[in-house]
Amino acid sequence: MPMPNPRRDRWLALALLVAVLGLAYLLLVHPWFTQPLLAINEDVAALRERQQRVQAQLQQQPQIEQRLKETRQVLEQRPGFLREATAEAAAAALGARLQDAVAMASPGNRSCTISNRTPLTDNRRDAEFVRVAMQVRLRCGVAELATVLHSLETGSPRLFVDNLNLIAQRFQQSANESGLGLDVSFELAGYLLPGAAADGAAAVPGTAVAPPEAAAPAEPAVDAAAEADADTDAGEGAE
Repeated sequence: MPMPNPRRDRWLALALLVAVLGLAYLLLVHPWFTQPLLAINEDVAALRERQQRVQAQLQQQPQIEQRLKETRQVLEQRPGFLREATAEAAAAALGARLQDAVAMASPGNRSCTISNRTPLTDNRRDAEFVRVAMQVRLRCGVAELATVLHSLETGSPRLFVDNLNLIAQRFQQSANESGLGLDVSFELAGYLLPGAAADGAAAVPGTAVAPPEAAAPAEPAVDAAAEADADTDAGEGAE
């Protein structure tokens, strides 16, 4: 019968004790105490980092406000945006700009005249810039039309001509017209400064309201009557 080895038995007992303690730690201590404490430490560290970022941003508030003020001043000096504070005022300015361009291209409206202009509503949602536009219809000679479009697109503030349609005109529709030229329709649009519609009194962002001069009565009806008379005269001449 082999003799027991006390030293080996002590080491074996110690190893078993360590294994039992490790197993007890993994099953009882770690999931119930250590792991929640580690998660709390991570949350505390994340909150401290967030607090430091917030404090750094708060310290930069005066510099950010100054830069924002400078940026707004630069935008106000740029010719790209309409200077009016509301969409209503901007629509009225569009009508006045169109009238000036037509009057400059054709004094007395003999070779170029405005037959119709209708405000358009900007139906875009979450648009960064408010678009103010109107549907325009002109009867112009070729040279006068080129002058009008050049004046509108190269002036200040910046305007845009979209959806341009040209139809040849072969008859006289009023006593002041020569009867030669083009029947032209297009969209004339501009953009307000960022936040201008929100800062204006009683402003509705993204909506272009009819200017006072655009509501002149009976002008489209006169045009329709003139076109009907012209068609009748053309038919009688053909017969």
